[in-house]
Amino acid sequence: MSKRHDAKFKIDRRLGQNLWGRAKSPVNKREYGPGQHGQRRKGKVSDFGAQLKAKQKLKGYYGNISEKQFKKIYQEAQRLKGDSSENLIGLLERRLDAVIYRAKFVPTVFAARQFVNHGHVKVNGRRVNIASYRLRVGDVVEVKEASKQLAIVIEASQSTERDVPDYVEADHAKFTAKFNRIPGLHDVPYPVQMEPNLVVEFYSR
Repeated sequence: MSKRHDAKFKIDRRLGQNLWGRAKSPVNKREYGPGQHGQRRKGKVSDFGAQLKAKQKLKGYYGNISEKQFKKIYQEAQRLKGDSSENLIGLLERRLDAVIYRAKFVPTVFAARQFVNHGHVKVNGRRVNIASYRLRVGDVVEVKEASKQLAIVIEASQSTERDVPDYVEADHAKFTAKFNRIPGLHDVPYPVQMEPNLVVEFYSR
């Protein structure tokens, strides 16, 4: 269970965006932030404020990863060759819980983390229960046989709310998914605009 499970519905409202593109997002009804000061008029956002929001948005999207873990991913993105912001997205999309979500085996990223933690998933035939497990190109993810009939899995796979991106090859008859390639920013179907370049600027200060 995510340690921020009870607060996940506040993330959308705090950021003022429908972060996951959900029909049930509270932003659809109330675009202002939560709490008694949520409707207060907001002033001009500073560069630091924009960078902070970009970080909160990206971190929140992936199930509100802890700050320590998120910064560690950023530092690894910096060490890799190429554009750090693109590397950051690639590392986040290689997480096992992210691929389970992309493959439409579960309805939300929070459910994906819980699904992996509870041992419902195999990678290349071996059970993996670490949500942050990093996949390699060509890895095959599979829902455990005993878990394929779970209502949450069947309903998610049949949902028309979102599509499976082309860098994940999903088979909903067998509940398997192959990680075909590491995506860049423009390959990932974010419902809102992500700005990983501002995240890099935030940590580079």
